[in-house]
Amino acid sequence: MTSSNPSATAQLLELASGAAVAAAAVLPAAEPLVAGVATPGDPAALAAYAGAAVVDLQVPGSPVLAVAVGSDLVGALAESPIGPLSVADAVQPALDAAAGSLGSGSGPAREIDLALLAAELGPFVLVPLGSAAALLVPDAALIVQDGNEPAVESPFVVLPPASGAPTEAAPLPAAPVVQRRGLELLHGVDMEVTVELGRTRMTVRDLLSLAPGAVLELDRAAGSPADLLVNGRLIARGEVVVVDENFGLRVTEIVEESVAS
Repeated sequence: MTSSNPSATAQLLELASGAAVAAAAVLPAAEPLVAGVATPGDPAALAAYAGAAVVDLQVPGSPVLAVAVGSDLVGALAESPIGPLSVADAVQPALDAAAGSLGSGSGPAREIDLALLAAELGPFVLVPLGSAAALLVPDAALIVQDGNEPAVESPFVVLPPASGAPTEAAPLPAAPVVQRRGLELLHGVDMEVTVELGRTRMTVRDLLSLAPGAVLELDRAAGSPADLLVNGRLIARGEVVVVDENFGLRVTEIVEESVAS
């Protein structure tokens, strides 16, 4: 990629770097991640990663913003003790933080095949996040002011390979080596936690007859412990308590994996 406006190019790279700093602060990792040097992205460089997720930015044209992650995080998510977790859920906070740094809202994250990512992004800027992740910012999401002139958007021009030769992968900028320690990669992932008092089964006729004041009998005796579920998987049991006028759960038992499954 080249640019006819070096000043605008520098500002675009600076914007992408700022978004990467915001993403690095919340991306799951065993150690704090450091954003590397922002460079015009080369689609061939995406082969260094094992998974990716994108969000739609709430700016004109609805470009996508992406985080690509290495095999360490993908493996840790797949082998989570509470069942497989998605890359999209793991990197959603990082994508939201990066979008906010760019002055945009963001939609829900979705996983995307790495082979399709470059086409989804269009021309983009790549910023390494540690040694095994990267923030990918499309040029269309980077808008800067050039003096008193109108905003400059997407100033990069993609040059085709000479004589039809394939484009070689540009080496990734050096980044601090981050030692990952298994499940510590998941410490920053948000999980849905549910407390279940009990269950019952009803016919459609009985459901349609429900009205205010109706009482449902559950399959659990009064005083029995409630279940604590994470993403629908039984993790622990405990007793219901009241904390500052809100219900809470005092954990009394951690459920063994064989029982939970």
